[in-house]
Amino acid sequence: MTIDRCFCFATTFTDLADVAAETGAATVPELQRHALFGRKCQLCHPYVRRMVRTGETVFHEVVTDADEPATAQ
Repeated sequence: MTIDRCFCFATTFTDLADVAAETGAATVPELQRHALFGRKCQLCHPYVRRMVRTGETVFHEVVTDADEPATAQ
């Protein structure tokens, strides 16, 4: 299994990492101000949090909110 994008909007994590680097966005809400992702099912949120934290943009395991909890925004 390869997970590399927001399923609902097909926005790749690579594209989101580029936007984060360009804008300085460091949280899901900050990144959502600049890119369309994660506004429906929100299953990509823990992946995006991990992406921001580690730079990883392709995942081969399921990442859940328990693995990458949201912090106070």
